[in-house]
Amino acid sequence: MRITLLGTGCPSVHTERYGPAQLVQGAGQALLVDCGSGVTQRLVAAGLPGRDLDAVLLTHLHSDHIVDLFQLVVSSWHQGRDRPQRVYGPPGTQHYVNGLLELWQPELAQRISHERRPSTRALEIEVQEIADGGRLAFGDLGVQVVEVDHKPVKHAFGFIFECNGQKLALSGDTRYCPALIAAARGADLLVHEVFIHGEMPIVAGVRTAETLSNVASYHTLSSEVGRIASEAAVNCLMLTHFVPPDCDRDALIAEVAADYDGPLVIGEDLMSFDLENRRLSHAGAVLSLGRSS
Repeated sequence: MRITLLGTGCPSVHTERYGPAQLVQGAGQALLVDCGSGVTQRLVAAGLPGRDLDAVLLTHLHSDHIVDLFQLVVSSWHQGRDRPQRVYGPPGTQHYVNGLLELWQPELAQRISHERRPSTRALEIEVQEIADGGRLAFGDLGVQVVEVDHKPVKHAFGFIFECNGQKLALSGDTRYCPALIAAARGADLLVHEVFIHGEMPIVAGVRTAETLSNVASYHTLSSEVGRIASEAAVNCLMLTHFVPPDCDRDALIAEVAADYDGPLVIGEDLMSFDLENRRLSHAGAVLSLGRSS
């Protein structure tokens, strides 16, 4: 099983950290988790365009996680996809998809009529809404749905992927969450969001002290995420969804390592982790983490 970080950013626009998205591959399946800004470009760069996806999983319906869903559908059609996109998401996903397709219906009708492509099946979206404790199967790649704590967002999920004896835990957006820790226990890799509170000053006209407090309240602080990995006894921790996108990497490593003494990775866009071989690759470099303990 392999995970590729397609976008490690947040709603703040950044040229190196695109919107939240991950590609999980295993047992011949390719699953996209979230559709942040720029995901279609990142998929192509990762060598697996939207045309070839088997399913899309949405952690929650915040705009930074779903903003490029329509772009994914249209670009996959242009790439020659011959089947609908399957989307699995929280309650409200069907309503969102219905509205999205209705919004773009005039443009789609014009394209279909004028471009005369061989098939329009790729422009269809098949939605299955998911719930806490649900289990999905994509061939031999299994996915457990875990409700996380991103309140006031009502429905937010993390995912546990299992394939060929490997276990990958993906937090989604959440504050400290015992349910996620329990589900992730013993994972080969935990990919977890992080809010770097020391890097977020008050800026007049942009954010107040109240803004910072409220945003921090439904994310996991950099001072907490190491404890989460330690309590879950995971074999490796990879950080993503950096708020803010820019940070002092050395300071972040020191802060997280104070509570977690396992391998720690500062995630970057297009970084991949091969769980079976414990190899991390990015920008042509490959690092072997050796056997897990």
